[in-house]
Amino acid sequence: MTQTNSEPVKFEKDTVLVIFGASGDLAKKETFPALFGLYSEGCLDPSTKIICYARSNVTVEQLKKSCLPYCRKSTTGNDEVKMKKFFNMVSYIQGQYDTDDGYIRLNDAIEDFEHERGVQEPHRVFYLAVPPSIFLTVASQVKKNVYAYNGITRVIVEKPFGDDLESSRELQKGFKPLFRAEEIYKIDHFLGKDDVRRLLTARFANPFLNQSWNKENIESVQVWFKEPFGAEGRGGFFDSTGIIRDVMQNHLLQILTLATMEEPVSNDADAIRDAKVELLKCMEPLGPKNVVAVGQYGKSVDGKKPSYLDDDTVLNKESKCLTFTELTFAIHNDRWEGVPIIMRAGKGLDEDRVEIRIQYKKNTSGMFEGCTPNQFVIHFHPEPTIFMTFNTKAPGFADKLHQIKLDMTYDQQYKKEWVPEAYECLIYDAFQGKYANYVRDDELDVSWSLFTPLLKYVEGPNAPQPEIYPYGSTGPKGILE
Repeated sequence: MTQTNSEPVKFEKDTVLVIFGASGDLAKKETFPALFGLYSEGCLDPSTKIICYARSNVTVEQLKKSCLPYCRKSTTGNDEVKMKKFFNMVSYIQGQYDTDDGYIRLNDAIEDFEHERGVQEPHRVFYLAVPPSIFLTVASQVKKNVYAYNGITRVIVEKPFGDDLESSRELQKGFKPLFRAEEIYKIDHFLGKDDVRRLLTARFANPFLNQSWNKENIESVQVWFKEPFGAEGRGGFFDSTGIIRDVMQNHLLQILTLATMEEPVSNDADAIRDAKVELLKCMEPLGPKNVVAVGQYGKSVDGKKPSYLDDDTVLNKESKCLTFTELTFAIHNDRWEGVPIIMRAGKGLDEDRVEIRIQYKKNTSGMFEGCTPNQFVIHFHPEPTIFMTFNTKAPGFADKLHQIKLDMTYDQQYKKEWVPEAYECLIYDAFQGKYANYVRDDELDVSWSLFTPLLKYVEGPNAPQPEIYPYGSTGPKGILE
């Protein structure tokens, strides 16, 4: 969703948002900046009450100072005044996650606010920016102590949603008796990125593009995720996660699914998610035959950057944790049968880039036989861009072909408009009860069914030995390009 400054769409009045884990890194870097962005652009009603809950002994002023470096400037300026007004909406409660006391004080604070505002039907949103190990602990306490039985309750849950099929199902099983399906909003922040959301519009609102989006015309589909840094401070987390769980099973699979699914029967949230699930069911489960390359970054060529195992936060100095993986996918349906689908992800590489590239087939006949094939490309990070390549005649007398870009980047077309960032979009959607861009349980189940056999292979006794590639390089040798 893209809002303009002249047409703000606000949340409903007197909403209560509770941020669990408010003193943590996620809240500092993503949640608060997103909320301030919505407020500064006129999309967060000033009557909203934001209550922070965490175990740490911090103040609202300390929370403000910690998040300031991550808040972007508003399109209308006057940010200092806006920031002051925004944090006047914020309060903080210190409490434990596994005992009733803090939640009782939280409920008292919520009820005092709702009584003061004369709220008849409460609208409460609970954001779980906490480790997955305590998802169900917090969720149980929310249901027990602060659930809005006479109003609306929504619970936003951050990934990861389990670490394999079994643990994901256990998590779903734990949430099921607590909340209805429409009350749970599982975030994959890539689904909030504007260019991810525009992928559907580009495909299905332009018949000429969608009609060429098939095995007769497309040579390959490639998804790339490259980071120019390593574990650096996150080794404890990353060593138990690896690159497959960290970005491939969730973020990159979401991009791939939207790029390859059939057109939904409507713009309804469940119709979109139904189409995604149907596409995932056409994919073969991943195993040894799908692995093209696996790797782990070593020292940089100049010796200035440490290897993965030399990172102080990586405790297991014999770890075979994968920091790079390249996979192939097979989609068995009429549109994609036989088309190579390639996904690559790595840390400690030569650049910062996340993209999907639809490579069209070469012209095999006629006067321009063998000319450079067309591409449809979306760069999601660091600079969001979307373009197609197009063959035309170069200037001059000679009939020389030249390939140009047909640029569809929002920044070029709508320079004065506010384009919401991922978390701004997703928080907005949750407040409005829109769940098309959140992950549904059956989609989660199918995606883990695809990846769990692969994870058992790369983490099992017959796991492939990761190739050591230099920090700052393009990755292991022999990867597909």
